Parts: sequence; structure tokens; C-alpha cells
Amino acid sequence: MAIQLYKLGRFAFRRRRLVAGIWLALLVLFGVGAATLSGPTSNAFTIPGVESIKALDVVSDKLGIAADNASARVVFTVDGDETLTDGANRQAIESAVAQLSQLDHVTAVTDPYQAQGVSQDGQTAYASVSYDVEAIDVTDADREALTEAGRSVETAGIQAEFGGDATVGLPEQGAEEVLGVLLAAVVLAVTFGSLVAAGLPLLTAVIGVGMGLAGIAIATGFFELSSSTSALATMLGLAVGIDYALFIVSRYRHELLAGREPEEAAGRATGTAGSAVVFAGLTVIIALVALAVVNIPFLTAMGLAAAGTVALAVVIALTFLPALLGFVGPRILGKRARGRLQREEEQSTPMGGRWGRGVVRHRLLALLLAVGALLAVAVPALDLKLGLPDDSTASPDTTQRKAYDQLSEGFGAGFNGPLLVVVEGNADTSTAAAAARLQSQIEGLDDVAAVAPPTVNQAGDTALLTVVPASGPGSDETKDLVSAMRDLAPGLRADTGVTLAVTGVTAITLDVAEKLNGAMLPYLLVVVGLAFVLLVLVFRSILVPLKATLGFLLSVIATFGAVVAIFQWGWLNDLLGVESTGPIISILPIFLIGVLFGLAMDYEVFLVTRMREEYVHGATPNDAIVGGMKHGTRVVTAAALIMISVFAGFVLSDEPIIKTMGFALAFGVAVDAFLVRMTIVPAVLSLLGRSAWWLPRWLDKALPNVDVEGEQLTKLLDPDTDEVRRDPVPA
Repeated sequence: MAIQLYKLGRFAFRRRRLVAGIWLALLVLFGVGAATLSGPTSNAFTIPGVESIKALDVVSDKLGIAADNASARVVFTVDGDETLTDGANRQAIESAVAQLSQLDHVTAVTDPYQAQGVSQDGQTAYASVSYDVEAIDVTDADREALTEAGRSVETAGIQAEFGGDATVGLPEQGAEEVLGVLLAAVVLAVTFGSLVAAGLPLLTAVIGVGMGLAGIAIATGFFELSSSTSALATMLGLAVGIDYALFIVSRYRHELLAGREPEEAAGRATGTAGSAVVFAGLTVIIALVALAVVNIPFLTAMGLAAAGTVALAVVIALTFLPALLGFVGPRILGKRARGRLQREEEQSTPMGGRWGRGVVRHRLLALLLAVGALLAVAVPALDLKLGLPDDSTASPDTTQRKAYDQLSEGFGAGFNGPLLVVVEGNADTSTAAAAARLQSQIEGLDDVAAVAPPTVNQAGDTALLTVVPASGPGSDETKDLVSAMRDLAPGLRADTGVTLAVTGVTAITLDVAEKLNGAMLPYLLVVVGLAFVLLVLVFRSILVPLKATLGFLLSVIATFGAVVAIFQWGWLNDLLGVESTGPIISILPIFLIGVLFGLAMDYEVFLVTRMREEYVHGATPNDAIVGGMKHGTRVVTAAALIMISVFAGFVLSDEPIIKTMGFALAFGVAVDAFLVRMTIVPAVLSLLGRSAWWLPRWLDKALPNVDVEGEQLTKLLDPDTDEVRRDPVPA
């Protein structure tokens, strides 16, 4: 493969105007497509095949209650000795309800005084607002009208707050991406000492992300995509796009310093570093595409969209980047670097070489300290609690959180998370009687605050019970109540012939957790299995891929620990701008495992391929480790800092999911790059010695030689070269 990529790099360098023109034309084409074919995104969270989601479909089909349509709650409160049942206050609220009823897309508004929507102390009341469109279709003007109508009561001294999905707009793209790019630019400028060299990775990454986002916009015209899809694609696209270009540009500069002509240097850089980019990109793509195994539609769409953006980054790095190198030529070295050339290359002892030598000499101590630190950070992960985002996790100063807290105080903690019990029968069964019997059974269960009388549809074959728990939606007591109600199903079916299903926030949370837990093992088998095979091909070793996988496990459990400590326990929340703590979103673990695995293998490929290159070309195992660290640590450090900068920029987002993902990815990359890949990996390889590169002969013959380290390329281009290894390190 190295030879084919070498030819591709030289072709792109030589025909740079043609290649650059093709990419710019594609960028324009994607932009036109995005402008003309894009459709709306969605905040829908659907999981096919689970009981709670099926129950919502029944509620929509049989009872005509559109579960997917937007809804809002307007919460009214007064302080002091006043009550909302006083004449003037009641008149103000009834007037507000009348105004709410006249709003566009509003189909129904409940009157608190007719629907038992006033608390016992008379100081809290609520009106439920139903829309005929989904939350995604509620416009800013609709939300402003809702707020204006609800807050008309403020002239009477009544406070109004708003909750529900109709009150939340799509997350706006802020300065997160810009900040990440600026920080990446600083890292690149320091690394290369040249604005030209720093600018190329940024340019190629921005073009790749632009095309990726345009592709996602086009896809929204044909498929339903989550509003978070673009954020994930931007995060990963910027990070890997800059990193892949950085790796090739760094090798190109190295080849120029070795005295190669620019075209030859571009070909060799693409053939060697480009090979590592291909396999690094493949590991990320495998991890993202494999999210389809989980069978959660919006997660699958996010994975595929991000994988497409990563694939674009790889192709751009292999074609467009060599073309750009053709335009800049030797100027990419910078003024000072041009005068140093081979002298500096031979005489300098980079920090990476000194670090690698120190780790090799104190390999056992380095291994124990790094593993101990990661395990210590991982301790909070033992308290990991999963859930789904709702108004309780919103910032305390938002109207959604205020409405949630006021309802909890006025009506009880469970009021914000009612459970719906759907009873289904047929024409030959007495569904209404079965529902009434079920109501009395549920009232006798623990942690039940109230059960509304059953609502039966006109056909008489479906009934709906609303159960208000005594505890909050995320409490263990409410989860136990869901299980207890589901346990009533077999007896009810046996005695009456009807079925029951439980839905609601808590039920959906439990079903999501069960779905994800069931998918975790197949997902890991697919991702780790395919990546293991890929790494065996790359490194032609059994122990190196195994070590890479075990090192990743240390990174991911440490990341879980940090996420729990900050977003669940509240440590350092002021420093990071985390305004509210709570359960970690249920999809984060499996998502984080997939993305972090792909990124971790990036650094494994970048660093260890250079070590294997040294070993294949005749170095001893320890010399190969130090040589790989000498040449690879600087670029991997820069790549890691760039990824951390890009991901950390998203910690500034106001969207809790994006903020958590940004922090988790930034922290995960930091510990994996600096503790695992640059400390644990060289220590373990040194302990293993030559056995690290062992591969059974039969397997060696069976596997194709992908030649990532460029051995065949070196033999073809430099058949008489006999490189002398320097800086020997004691075994």
C-alpha cells in the first residue's frame, strides 16, 4: 500500500492545480446541495422495540394522543399569604389560559381550576398546552407568543415559568468551533515554527468539515437526523482532519530536511505517514459505523455522519494536502528551518527521545505509576448513574428548571415524571373493568401518590391510567414502582385477557439502559474484533494489538471516573461552567467507548508504526522504542493537544449533552495520549522485548503485507541504503 500511496502523493503534487480544482469544485457542489436540499433536524429520541416506546405508539394510535407532538406547561406561583384561588388571581390566570388557547398550533389548554391543577396550599397551579406539531417545528415566534401570553399574569403579581419540549429551541452553534481552531492554530505554529506549515492542516480540516456538514445538511432532506449530529461531526472532523494533515506535513518536513526534492518528499510522506493515516482513520470509522449495532436510530445516524466526515478527512489528507504541498514547496520549513537542514536533524536530541529513554530505563516504575494514576481517577466511575436529560438537569436560572422545581414543591416530586399504564384488550374483553381492577392494584403498591381514573377509548379496547409516583423520576423508588407495575402483567393477562405496558420518563430510562446494556457486548466484540484484526495487519504482531486494547480500557474507565466526578458529583463545576449536576446521559458510555477507541488507536498507529519502522530497519527493540519516540512524540503531542483543544472548546456549549461529550473526549484523549501511549506503551514494549513483535509463521504467511512502515517503499527507492542506528539504549 505504501508504494501506491507514494505514487498518489507524487501525482497530486505534480498535478496540483487539477487536484485542487476538483476539491474546490466538490466543495461548491456540496454547498449548493446543502442550500437546496436540506431539511429540518430532530430532537426525537426513539428506540424501536422497547415496551415504553411501543406503549407511546398505542397511546397515539388508539387514544389519539400524539406523543410526538410538542407540549408545554405554564406554572403559576404566588408568595406570602396569597393564593391562586383568590378572585383577582383566578381571573388573571383564566385570562392567560384564554390567550394561550388562541395561539398558533395550540390545540388544547387545560384550565387549572377545572382539571385539578391547583396545589393544596393554593400557591401553585399549572396549565398544560398541547400543540399540533412536533417540538422541532415550534418556532421562536411560537415560543415568544407562549411566554407573552403566560406572563400576562405578572401584572397581578403572579410569577409564570415554562417547561416542556415546546419551550426549548435547537442548540445554537456558538464560538466553540472557532475557539478550538484558534487553539489548534497556536499549537501548530509552535510545533512547526512556520505559519505556512501551521495553515495547511487548518485549511484541509476546515474544508473537510465544511463538506461533511454540507453532506449532513443534504441528508436531512431525505432522513431524520438528530440536531446533535452536526456537533459530533464537527468535533471529530476538526480533530482528526488537523491531526492527519499534521502527521503527513511533519513527515514531509522530515524528508525535506533529509535532502529530498519536494515532489519526492511529498511522495514519501504520503507513502509512509499516509499509510498510518489510512489505518488510523479506519479504526475511527469502524468504531463509529459499529454504533449501528446498538440499533438506536439517532445514534446510528450520528455515527454514520461522523464516520463520513472522518473518511473525508482521510481522503483529503492523501490527495488535497499533497497538492497544497506542491504550491508551498520548501517554504513549509520556515526561514530558520531552511538553514538548519541535516545538521539539526543529526545533532538534536528531542524531548521525545529523552522521555522515551527515561521510560525504557525505568520501565517498571513508569508502568506502575501510570496505571496507578489511571485507576485512582477511575474510582468515581463505580458510582456511575445513567439517565435521560429533562428539565431537572437544566441550569437553575432557566425557566424550565424553575418550572420543574415549582411543580415538585407544589404537587410532589413525582408529579414531573408521571407514569402511563396502557391497558389493551379486544372486543371480547372488558377492558374498562380490567383497567378499574388494575387501578386498585396499583394504588396498593409502594411509592404511589395518586392514580387517575382510567381513560377508555371509543372502541373500548384500550384504556390509559396515569400514575403519579411519590418520588422523583430518577429515584430508585420510582424505578422499583415501574418494575412492580410490570410484574402485574402476567396475572392481569391470565385473569382478564388484557395486556398492560408502562411508559413515562422513568420507564423509558430503564428501557434505554436495558437496551444499551444488551448491545454493549456485541458492540465491543464488533469494534474491538475488527480493530484487533486491523492492528494485527498493521503491526504484524499479536501482543501489540492486545496491549493497545488493554491500554484503551484504562483510558476509558479513567474518563468515566472524571465525568462522574464533575457532571454527577459536581467537582470543579464552577471552573468548567457546569451549572447543574445529575445522572449521566444513558447513551454516553457506549458512544464514548466507540469514539475514544477509534481516537486511541490513532495515536497507537501514529507512534508504534514509527517504532516498528525503526525495528524493521534493523534497530534493537529498545533502540526502536526510543527512535520511534524521538521522531513521533513531538507530532503525537501536537496532535493530542490539537484534539484536546478542539474538544475542550465544546465544553463552553450551553447544551449539556455537547458539554459532557466535549469534556469526556478531551479528557480521554489527554490521558490516552500522554499516560497510555507515551508512558505505558513504551514501558510495556520494553518489558516484552523482541516478543512484542512476534507473529506465528503460519499467520505471517496468511496475512497480506500492507507495509504501513514503508519497508518495501524504502527497499524500492533506496536499495543500497544501510542505515546506522544511533543512541543505543541498554536492554
